[in-house]
Amino acid sequence: MWGCDPRSLLLRAVLLDWLGQLLILLVIVVAPDALSAAPTGSSDLEGQRAWLVFSFLLYPLLGWLFGGYTVLRWRQLALPVLLQRLLLTSVVTLMVVAIARWLINPGEEVWLVERRVQFLWLGLLFVWSLLVRVGLRRGVLMPDRPRVLLLAGPDDQEAMLVSWRRVPQRERLELVSVEHLQLVLTDVDRPFLVALAPGLEGDPRWVSLQETLETLDPRQVRVVSPLSLFEQQQERLPPAFLPEGGLSYDDLPWAAAFSVQAQLKRMADLVVAGGLLLLSIPFVGLAALLIWLEDRGPVLYVQWRSGWLGRPFRVFKLRTMSVQPAHAPALWTQPGDQRITRVGLWLRRLRFDELPQLLNVLNGEMSLIGPRPERPELEHELERHIPHYRKRHWMRPGLSGWAQVCAPYASSIEDSDLKLSYDLYYLRHFSTWLDLVILFRTIKTVLKAGGR
Repeated sequence: MWGCDPRSLLLRAVLLDWLGQLLILLVIVVAPDALSAAPTGSSDLEGQRAWLVFSFLLYPLLGWLFGGYTVLRWRQLALPVLLQRLLLTSVVTLMVVAIARWLINPGEEVWLVERRVQFLWLGLLFVWSLLVRVGLRRGVLMPDRPRVLLLAGPDDQEAMLVSWRRVPQRERLELVSVEHLQLVLTDVDRPFLVALAPGLEGDPRWVSLQETLETLDPRQVRVVSPLSLFEQQQERLPPAFLPEGGLSYDDLPWAAAFSVQAQLKRMADLVVAGGLLLLSIPFVGLAALLIWLEDRGPVLYVQWRSGWLGRPFRVFKLRTMSVQPAHAPALWTQPGDQRITRVGLWLRRLRFDELPQLLNVLNGEMSLIGPRPERPELEHELERHIPHYRKRHWMRPGLSGWAQVCAPYASSIEDSDLKLSYDLYYLRHFSTWLDLVILFRTIKTVLKAGGR
């Protein structure tokens, strides 16, 4: 009723895509002649199981990589973009299956990878996926999307609207007055999510409005604070709206004396970081050679960053910028920054420059997932302008984090304020499941060379 969690929406779309593949397979097996897709040999499924699993997993994986599921989170479903992404997914799926068939060269009894079967399979799946996404956006098999309303005083309206619009959002935030809200609530034809800003209690019309809200069906009308609205709809906690006691260390999921999830996190850090370090040795060696060949400068870049409770530590990175003077001031990295070398540009896009930080993870100075460590000299300025900034030090910094996969690269105080809102959300909602979500979104960024 209150909208669908983006990950639940993605899961429904994946399950429906699998259902479509099952139906298409059933049609091909039961009535191949009617569709001019008769296999060369027998149409039974004997010997097809491995290829079936491969095909069933490949299409959703490529759809996730090329954004075929991301479009479901957009405020407006752009049909040309949707068609483009689904077509790209289908074409690349067809190419990968053809390459796998050429490499493995299965026998004639494996009819599933025959060209005409694949063309029919992916053609019908393209149409099915298009109908699934259009249907989900129109509310088929989905709860009604709530109408999101904001009632705030003149001093709070502009700040809340500006903050809301900083994140592309499916739901539009409507600003209403007390009279308008009372009028709207007289005819509740769909769910309403009403955010009431603090400070309205002094309004004489507040008592009447409160009585009206208390008589309405809570399954149809839900009243929340602006902070809860951002938390539920945008999965972040804007620091400007977080009260001083709104987030304390004792409220955090790992603050218990023995937190199972915290122990699992550290165990995963050691196992995954150790494995990645061994696997990445050839790539790091090649990258080091390319860095040295470009300008004959140092390969590694060592820098002080703020870690647990703000304690400084040395972080290791592959150098991606030209060598700067020893006493050069700390500067934000800007789009098209001229300091970035040609080799460094690709290392940053693939996030390969972060690989030496796996040593920091093994040393316990960092984690795989957590707020990104910042330079102390920049943090002094950020702490003066952004409330609650030091709370991000309540957890070990990470190679990747919720802010890294949800917000653009920070190149200003405003960008850092946005990223802190995601860091604060991660602190409050830390879980193994959220770490897995961040991990998969990081992998997607790496595969798409989307770093900066």
